[in-house]
Formats: sequence, C-alpha cells, structure tokens
Amino acid sequence: MTNCEIIAVGNELLQGDVLDSNTHWLIKQITALGGHVTRASMLPDALGTIAAEVHSALARQPGLLLLGGGLGPTEDDLTLEAVASALGLPLQRNEEALRMVRATYRRLAAAGLFDGEMTPAREKMAHLPRGAQPLANSAGAAPGVLLQAGTTSVVCLPGVPGEMKAIWTEALPETLRNLFGTSHFAEIEIRVACADESLLAPVLSQVTRRHPEVYIKSRARRLGIDLAFTITLSQSANDRQTLDAALTAAREDLAGSLQEAGIALLPEGSTR
Repeated sequence: MTNCEIIAVGNELLQGDVLDSNTHWLIKQITALGGHVTRASMLPDALGTIAAEVHSALARQPGLLLLGGGLGPTEDDLTLEAVASALGLPLQRNEEALRMVRATYRRLAAAGLFDGEMTPAREKMAHLPRGAQPLANSAGAAPGVLLQAGTTSVVCLPGVPGEMKAIWTEALPETLRNLFGTSHFAEIEIRVACADESLLAPVLSQVTRRHPEVYIKSRARRLGIDLAFTITLSQSANDRQTLDAALTAAREDLAGSLQEAGIALLPEGSTR
C-alpha cells in the first residue's frame, strides 16, 4: 500500500475564509486507488513553515507527497520556493512551464478576457525547482509540478478546486498508475439498531481481531432513543477477488456476531 501525505497551503484556509474541500477530495481519490493517507496538514503562506513541513514529510518517505495552493502569481504564493528550499534546489525558469503559461494567456487574450502580455507576475508561475516537470493545467494559468525526491513523488497543485481536479484527472493518470499499480479499494456498510456504541465495541473488537486486514468502524447517524449506527468495513488489496472474499467473510462474521449479541441489523435503505 502506498503511503501518502497532503499539505494544504493558504492563509485563507486557516482564517476560515475558505473551506479546505481539496484535501477531502484528494483523500477520496487516493483511497479509491488503494493508497493510504497517513497525514494531512494545513499551513499558512509562510516560506519557512512550508519548507520545514516538506522536509519533515520527506523524512518519513511517503510514496506521494501532495501540496495544494500557493502556485499563483502573487508574492505570497510561496509553495514552489519552499519545496525548492526544502530540497536544496534552485528555483529557476522552466521553459516548458513558460510555454504553458504563455499559451494560456494567448488563449485568454484571443477570447477577449485578458491581455496576452507576459508580465513578471505571470512569468513567476513558470519558475520551478530544478529538475521539476510542469503539469498542464487546462482550467487555469499556473502549471502543476511533479518532482522526484528520493523514493517520494512530490506533486504541487493549484488551490483552486477546478484547476486541482483538472490536473489530477488529465495530467497525472500515468504517474498515479505507476504509484498505485493495480491496487483496489472497496467499502461495504451494515446498519444496526443500537442505542449505545459501547455495546458495539466488544463485538467489533472481536471481529477485527479475526479479520485484521479489514478496517471496521462504527459511525452514528443521528442521536436519539432509537439511535442507529452504520458500520463500515473497508480494505485495499492488489487483487479484486481477494479483496471481495475478505470483505464478504468479515461481513458475514460481523453480522452473525451482532445477532448473537442481540443487536438487530437494519435493512438497507432504512431511515430509522
């Protein structure tokens, strides 16, 4: 299983002006690919703070380190400078990235939205750590960035959700296939009528010990006298048949153990 870390950058996130939906979306994508997010952090637009977090993350050697935000043309867009600093690399103009930025502004100028002049602020978005590969951004001006740091693939994405998703889905599939291979992820649910999660705990513990490869978690849906819990069973594996067999076995064991404990299963679609 490929371990991954995510760093979300932006003062607006820590001030509560913007909800960090990007991290949630990325975690779901990684999980669906069979990866495992081990850490996610949120940082201000501060060069030293970002560089220190990148350095710390690389010491843990995740297979993938994602940074979101801070790739734009303004002075407080410092992510790439921080990554370069953490890796001891110079930040320099990348001709392929410059071509991408120029093409974007020419397209926008042709549509009558912006002028096509390459200002210093616009050229800033083409300055990448030495050896980095720019990633085409069909939804915006700032290219994404891919850089190999030892065994870790470092990917920098814009903070604008549409741009982040465009790069992830259009420019990164080959990189993601190489990272995650043929891993699969699956999750199933069981809903139970139970007013006290502490009654579920010993049953879940017993089943988890018998099926250590499956992650089992109970989640309350609403509070009240007739509290209902949803229990999720999830797993990642390289072989789909093995994955399905393990989840089916764990589900059957859990269902039987719950019934033995006097905890009723609710039918699918029940709103209780």
